[in-house]
Amino acid sequence: MLITRLFQRALLSPAVALATFALLMPTLVNATVAPVSREILPFDSGWRFHRHDPEPVGTDLSREALRAWLLPQTDTFSNYLPAPHSRPASPEPGASLSVIQQGYDDSTWRTLDLPHDWAIEGPFDQSLPGETGKLPWTGTGWYRKTFALPAGDAGRHLTLEIDGAMSHSAVWLNGRFVGGWPYGYTSFQLNLTPYARPGADNILVIRLDSPPDSSRWYPGAGLYRHVRLVKTNPVRIAPWGVFVTTPAISEKSATVDVRIEIDNHAAESAKLAVAVALQEIDLAGRPVAAPVAVAKPQQLEIKAGLPRQTSFNLSVPSPLLWSPASPRRYVAVATLHKDGVLIDRVETPFGIRSLVNDPDRGLILNGEPVRLHGVCMHHDIGALGAAVNVTALERQLRIMREMGANSIRTSHNPPTPELLDLCDQMGLLVMAESFDAWALPKKKNDYSVDFPWWHEADLRALVRRDRNHPSVVMWSIGNEIVEQFNSVGWKLATRLAGLVREEDRTRPITAGFNHTWSGYNGFQTAVDIVGFNYKPGEYPTFRAAHPRIAVLGAETASTISSRGEYMFPVTNNQAAGAADFQVSSYDLSAPRWATTPDREFAAQDDNPAVLGEFVWTGFDYLGEPTPYNDDSTNLLNYSNPADRERAAKELAALGKIRVPSRSSYFGIVDLAGFPKDRYYLYQARWRPELAQAHLLPHWSWPGREGQVTPVHLYTSGDEAELFLNGVSLGRKKRGPHDYRLRWDDVVYQPGELRAVAYKNGAVWAEAVQRTAGIAATLQLTPERATLAADRRDLAFVTVRVLDAAGVLVPRAKDALTFEVSGPADLIATDNGDATSFESFQAPARKAYNGLALVILRTRPGQTGEITLTARATGLPATSLKLRSE
Repeated sequence: MLITRLFQRALLSPAVALATFALLMPTLVNATVAPVSREILPFDSGWRFHRHDPEPVGTDLSREALRAWLLPQTDTFSNYLPAPHSRPASPEPGASLSVIQQGYDDSTWRTLDLPHDWAIEGPFDQSLPGETGKLPWTGTGWYRKTFALPAGDAGRHLTLEIDGAMSHSAVWLNGRFVGGWPYGYTSFQLNLTPYARPGADNILVIRLDSPPDSSRWYPGAGLYRHVRLVKTNPVRIAPWGVFVTTPAISEKSATVDVRIEIDNHAAESAKLAVAVALQEIDLAGRPVAAPVAVAKPQQLEIKAGLPRQTSFNLSVPSPLLWSPASPRRYVAVATLHKDGVLIDRVETPFGIRSLVNDPDRGLILNGEPVRLHGVCMHHDIGALGAAVNVTALERQLRIMREMGANSIRTSHNPPTPELLDLCDQMGLLVMAESFDAWALPKKKNDYSVDFPWWHEADLRALVRRDRNHPSVVMWSIGNEIVEQFNSVGWKLATRLAGLVREEDRTRPITAGFNHTWSGYNGFQTAVDIVGFNYKPGEYPTFRAAHPRIAVLGAETASTISSRGEYMFPVTNNQAAGAADFQVSSYDLSAPRWATTPDREFAAQDDNPAVLGEFVWTGFDYLGEPTPYNDDSTNLLNYSNPADRERAAKELAALGKIRVPSRSSYFGIVDLAGFPKDRYYLYQARWRPELAQAHLLPHWSWPGREGQVTPVHLYTSGDEAELFLNGVSLGRKKRGPHDYRLRWDDVVYQPGELRAVAYKNGAVWAEAVQRTAGIAATLQLTPERATLAADRRDLAFVTVRVLDAAGVLVPRAKDALTFEVSGPADLIATDNGDATSFESFQAPARKAYNGLALVILRTRPGQTGEITLTARATGLPATSLKLRSE
């Protein structure tokens, strides 16, 4: 009753309301531990795992058989239903299986913690498709977890939250079928309450089933995102039930609307007091001051079994705006009180910012145009696979931001929530994407099989979950959809766009159009922004035809290269530059449908109304090793005579050559996180204020003496002079559409290659390449020397092969081995080589063009010194010391 009286007093004035809420905050925080309020329990630890079905499962766990049991979960996402779905009356799926029962002996199963990707563990298999990484991601896997529920949980509502399960999950609790979700990228919740046993042990069982031919890239496998158990009062704020918008913003104040949906799972109506307060938070999400606004509490009656929405309108004085330069945020604290007792409390971080899509000026953020310097990113994290790790995601985003990227496209699926949290904190803009297929397939078993039944729920789930993130500035309803070639495909596009608008009208909608016709056949009318994939020449034509529709390079360039590989002769023919299952890093090679970066830059400079671009891709990723996607019969792939002879024998025996490539060549950064040359081309364009210069190729070419070896310079300067062993090879000035400076007639001689870049006539930056001697030492460089002892923090250590003078040996392929002592484990190694079939988990790795990567993970609660030692034959051992705290 004290809380109720205090809130009644707080209604008297805004000043009193603020003071009262400040007094109540400690009470509310402490109250959340009461049995009737919300508890969010991490559920990642202590799982048992078994690959494949441990017993015959019959046919009732097939995609088709499970559908009727799963569709009732979509009712809360449906705008209108003649009647809700109901579970069938037939026996529950898997009812006869022993594996779902409490007494099943899983002692021989592997014990592990989540997130977990079983496929990244391999082994690589040459017979598997390179398109999906030559890794064993298809098939089934089972997870079991035993957990105790206190007797006091009787009467509480229990929800299992799964951020993503790859894929076609089926879930049982205590032998009863609970539900599941087909799409492996969607976050979802399951109601465990009817099947739970408070005061006893409970057994949770999850089966996953990823069919072959269901993905065009490496999707990962398993419970690869986080899982939680949420305990609430039966009357609660609904999942993703708080939606915050900022419809009016000025320097003096910002209007903040907070919409709240409340569920009542109890048997009777409930009378509640609903309250909201707004508070500034720091980058880590911690409150930094007293509330800046408190709404007058509302008295509501919530009918049994029916959700109810309510809304609040608040004013924030002198608001701190969220932007890439200053990612300031607030939190909306929503509370429910019943009979004066706190029964639920939900914190929703948000940003105050304005967003306008202007077809002439581009994307307008807080009144200022923002040109999108974006990259497309698949969801795998290289050697770690698809298993989510915040440290690894932050590293990827940091590397992209240092290049000058200000935006990310989540290609081609909903991202993990942690990615958006990081983008909020780091000030990166996001195109959040939904699907790679609609009703018409690209692969036999892809999302098109589930689309008719699940698209509405999946699309609404994406928007509801992520619409409070200030980093999300547009929604994509699909990528290169087959329906865009259909004369009536625009109807389906319009339906999907309508679903998004029902959930969120504050952001524009786009899609990836890879066919020119889709910009003119009606498809363009369904979206707010037409996102052309690889159509730089179409920008002026489209703008002339549709001047009121914004246009974007949703997917650009697709230049291909291998870090540190250079092939001669150098030509502007983008089909050239590929050999030995690598691609030249002169950045002039691209598939027939793609372009070099230079061509896209020119098109955007000539068409300034284009919102910007999302380059394919920021990082290399597992799968899609274009141009080496398929088994080949081309002996010209080999430049080495011995390799060509071996391949010829294989060709004669098999009629094909097994292509070793298992990861992409598209990345600006390789799979290990090492920048390719192209990184500095984009950095020069996207960070013109940075004094920068980068020379390529390396300058260690024994056997090329006297031969033409072209030199390119990427710089943010406007002219440069090149010197070889102190002799000038000429000064070049950047002209229109010149995005690199080229000296195409340089004749190789060992020594020092040096470029001096100028800007406005003054020295701006220098770049040097020196001829390396033989390998003499290893250098270990960590990105951080101090780690958190929480089992989630990672150390990324770069290994360099250097000569006696400290110059990187740019063609070194030394076999390296690693040892770790102290409170950390080596969990992965990599080198960025798309043809490497060494296990990612092995403590050994060949250097690739002078570099390798070691990833260490801390142990929970174990502190102290960590020592990493690297060895290579003929070189002295090298050690590095880190600390876990």
